[in-house]
Amino acid sequence: MAVPDLIRVLFPHLAALRLIEVRSKGMSVRLSAEAAAAAACPSCGTASRRVHSRYERRLLDGAAGSQEVILQLRVRRFFCAGVGCVQKIFSEQVDGVTVRHGRHSLLMRRLLQAVALALGGRAGQRLGEDIAVRAGRMTLIRLIRSTPVPAPVTPAVLGVDDFALRRGHSYGTVLIDMATRKPIEVLPDRTADTFAAWLQAHPGVQVICRDRGGAYAEAAGRAAPRAVQVADRWHLLKNLSDAVKDAVAAHRRCLRPTDPPPSAPQPVVTDPSPGKRAALVQARHAEIQQLRAAGYGTYAIVRRLGIDAKTVNRYSTTPLADLLPVTGNSHRSSVLDPYKSYLLQRCHDGVTGTGQLLDEIRRRGFTGAERTLRRYLITIRGTPSTPPAPPPPPSSRTITTWIMRPPAKLPPDDVTALAAACDACSELATIRDVARSFANLLRTRGGRHLTAWADQAEHCGIPQLQAFASGLRKDWNAVVAGLTTAWSSGAVEGNVNRIKMLKRQMFGRANFDLLRQRILLTR
Repeated sequence: MAVPDLIRVLFPHLAALRLIEVRSKGMSVRLSAEAAAAAACPSCGTASRRVHSRYERRLLDGAAGSQEVILQLRVRRFFCAGVGCVQKIFSEQVDGVTVRHGRHSLLMRRLLQAVALALGGRAGQRLGEDIAVRAGRMTLIRLIRSTPVPAPVTPAVLGVDDFALRRGHSYGTVLIDMATRKPIEVLPDRTADTFAAWLQAHPGVQVICRDRGGAYAEAAGRAAPRAVQVADRWHLLKNLSDAVKDAVAAHRRCLRPTDPPPSAPQPVVTDPSPGKRAALVQARHAEIQQLRAAGYGTYAIVRRLGIDAKTVNRYSTTPLADLLPVTGNSHRSSVLDPYKSYLLQRCHDGVTGTGQLLDEIRRRGFTGAERTLRRYLITIRGTPSTPPAPPPPPSSRTITTWIMRPPAKLPPDDVTALAAACDACSELATIRDVARSFANLLRTRGGRHLTAWADQAEHCGIPQLQAFASGLRKDWNAVVAGLTTAWSSGAVEGNVNRIKMLKRQMFGRANFDLLRQRILLTR
């Protein structure tokens, strides 16, 4: 292939130019070219061949072979041949290559726009340096702002939802064409007046998919009264789940195990008076001294008396009991306290090795020393172990998950646990039946049965479910449509997640106009 043909293959967008020279300089390729055809006046459109003068223009073009391409273009100025035209002299523009005052070719401009819309300013600048497409971050941001947004076409099915511009302070609204699943407009707030104004300016919307927020319902009823409003099924299921969780929390106390009666009456231990405490100290001192005289070691005495090794050492090294303090010794918390019931159970099971038990409780979060564990194990080895405490009842969130998940997808163990909880509390059984009945209507589009379900929920005796049913009646038509039609707000929620990603890319610092451009133009 000849060199001119190769140039035309590599740079097809330069077909309207006559290439004069191709040379390499440093890390760039420089193409010298000029236009050969006549140029038309931008004011009157009259073609002219009368050249006034020439000048050189440098444009950054698309990279070739990881090298930037600089187009050195000889540009002609022409006299306008149009009679009565107000513009006497004009500069030529090459179709598909140049624009007025542009420092990039149209190909390069499209590349930079794609990079800017995908990554933003600084990240786009870093990528451009790696692929030989150099541009500053502010240049990329200016390209985003200057890119025209297509005029919105009024969709037949419209999705609407809010998103946080600044979480907890300001919010915007995104409008989605549900047929194409693409955003068509971004509004600067989430008020009813702003949305109603947009609906009035774009008549023809037949279906509006929304959440259960009152502002959008009010705006749709005011500006598009003939449009069918559809409540989102995910939000309905979320509202039901919240009601079920509150109802379960109110009845979870029914699942608490009752404490078994003690096998023998236990004496109440009270703090003795100073005189009695001194007698106890003297008796304990005499006992430890006797065991020492009998040849018992420190830890043997610890196991026999169930006291701390430091206490044994202090009592055994003090010759007279009168020299020991008789102040009260209240119980002190230990880093081992959260694991003592577990250690008792493991010792009852026959596992008494210090190393193994230390590994087990460290996996559970223990951060103390091995010596602390060893001292405690000395006091409980060989002593009758108390029965382990019964497991706590499942949390409200866990029970709610069991109820809201489809029964066919629930593991057998969870099915058994839920059945046991419902047997222990009849109210939980009612909550389960009513909630699953609504979830079944939602999954099977059983909107025609909603009236019967609402009557059942309002008479079930569970205040949280009664409040949920009353809330449905306030938005009844939209809820029935949500449980009947195929439309839902899934595409809207997906775009809201994409907006969150764009905000993270810009570190939440983008002005509304720049964020709107990226939302509407980013694919």
